Amino acid sequence: MASTEDVKTSESAVSKIVNLAEEAKLASEGVKAPSSHALLSIGKSLVAGGIAGGVSRTAVAPLERLKILLQVQNPHSIKYNGTIQGLKYIWRTEGFRGLFKGNGTNCARIVPNSAVKFFSYEEASKGILWLHRRQSGNEDAELTPLLRLGAGACAGIIAMSATYPMDMVRGRLTVQTEKSPRQYRGIAHALKTVLKEEGPRALYRGWLPSVIGVVPYVGLNFAVYESLKDWLIKSKTFGLVDENNELSVTTRLSCGAAAGTVGQTVAYPLDVIRRRMQMVGWKDAASVVTGDGKGKASLEYTGMVDAFRKTVRHEGFGALYKGLVPNSVKVVPSIAIAFVTYEMVKDILGVEMRISD
Repeated sequence: MASTEDVKTSESAVSKIVNLAEEAKLASEGVKAPSSHALLSIGKSLVAGGIAGGVSRTAVAPLERLKILLQVQNPHSIKYNGTIQGLKYIWRTEGFRGLFKGNGTNCARIVPNSAVKFFSYEEASKGILWLHRRQSGNEDAELTPLLRLGAGACAGIIAMSATYPMDMVRGRLTVQTEKSPRQYRGIAHALKTVLKEEGPRALYRGWLPSVIGVVPYVGLNFAVYESLKDWLIKSKTFGLVDENNELSVTTRLSCGAAAGTVGQTVAYPLDVIRRRMQMVGWKDAASVVTGDGKGKASLEYTGMVDAFRKTVRHEGFGALYKGLVPNSVKVVPSIAIAFVTYEMVKDILGVEMRISD
């Protein structure tokens, strides 16, 4: 009796192994290497994202620099007091080139960042849409605003983490002036100096508030833009849809502007804290950040929570929104230009980009 049961058990085990082997064979036959067409499409998507990032950031580079200077300057030594005054001061003291200081580093960071972000968003959207349709049992289901928020958050975290060291040194290159006692000569020199003097962990200082901030910022950007665009197309509100069922460039710019406004307002305090944490450990930061040196304060934070607490305690809650005005002036056209440039370049390159199709 026992031997018969052993035989049955053995036969069952062999049968399972054979079935698994057959399933594995079928699966391996079904897996194909990416075709040249697929690789070309990926390449075009990355190129479009990179161009979109470079164009949009260069267009608003002066406002981006002023925003960072306002975020980190010492309240006892005010040199930049508002958008117009700040831009005039930079022009007067550093000339035209001063308005674009750090933009080369910014573009070197934002081009790959934007490329990875747009590509990651599309891939994450496809994966989330597939899971959504499978779970709901509805093959015609489309992405909801919440699912788009999740896809955008994933894309933002991936892109930001991949290029964060560049963002860190960009922040330092942006705030230094001609009178700084120690100069970073460029991206490579800044990376090398930080690694040598502060260690590899310093390149990711401020990463946590960046991750927390990028979820609402990038997530809301994509969610608001795509949802608003889809709503306008489906509802045909105000007659904004043309005969090809597409929105005009002006309308898409408006959608991008709305997306940028919502995202940056929610995430801005975390951006301020990130910038301040990036200055920690830089031995010459005091001379750069505090200007003429009146009331120099040590830039020491034990972490994100400590940075929040010290900033609010010493400078008030409003300090978390330092630089918001130039950032608002900057972020609306920046996000709008990025989305529209991305779509236009992909149209030119002949890449299909509708996620829900």
